[in-house]
This record gives sequence, C-alpha cells and structure tokens, in this order.
Amino acid sequence: MTGAVVGATGVVAPAATDDGYRASIKTIGRAEAGAMTGVSWREGCPVRIADLRRVELTYWGFDNTRHRGDLIVHEDVAAGVVNIFRELYAIRFPIRTILPVDRFNADDNASMAADNTSAFNCRPKTGATKGFSVHSYGKAIDINPLENPYIKGTVVQPPAGKTFTNRANTRPGMIKRGDRVWRAFTTNGFTWGGEWTSLKDYQHFEVPV
Repeated sequence: MTGAVVGATGVVAPAATDDGYRASIKTIGRAEAGAMTGVSWREGCPVRIADLRRVELTYWGFDNTRHRGDLIVHEDVAAGVVNIFRELYAIRFPIRTILPVDRFNADDNASMAADNTSAFNCRPKTGATKGFSVHSYGKAIDINPLENPYIKGTVVQPPAGKTFTNRANTRPGMIKRGDRVWRAFTTNGFTWGGEWTSLKDYQHFEVPV
C-alpha cells in the first residue's frame, strides 16, 4: 500500500502513478461546527469539535464510477483513514455513499438504512442508553451497513441487511476476515466488529479508546 503524504496545507499528495485518488484532511470550520452542534455533537461529548477533522476522499461506487465522500474522524486517525481508503480505492471496493451523519440528522438508523458509510457521531453504544460509542470519539467507521449488518441474536440492523447475514456468500461491498478491506483497516490500528463474540458488527471498524 502506497503511503499518503500530508503536506502543511492538509492536502494529501496523489500516488507517484496517478490513479485518480484524491484526499485531504481539513479542520472543522466555525460554520460547520455550528451546524454540527446539537446534531452529531453536543455539550458533554468526549471530544471537542476542534479535535475532529474532515477527510474528503475519492471512492468507487457500486455504479463503477468515482465519487467524492466526507468522513468526520478524530485527528489522531485521519492520516490512517486516508491510507485505508487509498487501498479500498486501489482494489475498487464499492461503497454506496460516504456522508457525515449530520446529513441524516445524526440518526444512525437512517444512515444505516441508506447504506451510508460514516464515522463520527456522538451517541450511546448500540443497544445501550448510556456509555459512549467509539463513534463518539471519531475513532470508528461503519462501512456499507446494508452489506455488512449488525447482528445480535434476532436483531439485524439495518433490517434490510438480513439479506446479507449469510457471510459464506461473498457479494460486492461485503467485508470478510482476511480480505484486503480487513487488512487495510487492521494494519492501520483498527479492530473489526465482525470478530466480536457476543454479537457481530460486520460494518464496524474502530480504534479502541
């Protein structure tokens, strides 16, 4: 995997052989911070908005064309995220959309139902009423939630993800242990929810906090 080079401006240089991948790391501006407040971020969240970064990047869609997406992540993982998505781009791994959860009014269920890939969202752990999710730190990313659902007992989220609960049949956009998506994340310090024992969260990668 070719490492990304982050300059002083936060713009990430393309690979020596230009494959069309572009990425940049930007601070959250005042207007954007104001729009996030009361939606994906609120007083009492375990990170400041100043600790977050917007990563704008290129990805391949299910329509086999290039798209631009935005991920809000913690500054500590931003450069790693650029490298991860460079690898996903290189293997033409299809992604439905990459939009901040604010576009869904920070409703995780709505974001998952839209098969949206997202990161930061200050919210409780899934299935709990207290205790912050790692998403609240900007150190977790959910990839293609429909193709990679959350499964706990008979609960499947998003519900339409039931079509993809049989993980033996690999289809576009799915993640499996040992594949190049899994390797891209795990070699950059992330762990995978698909390897949990009490439940399976196939969409979920996180850097433990």
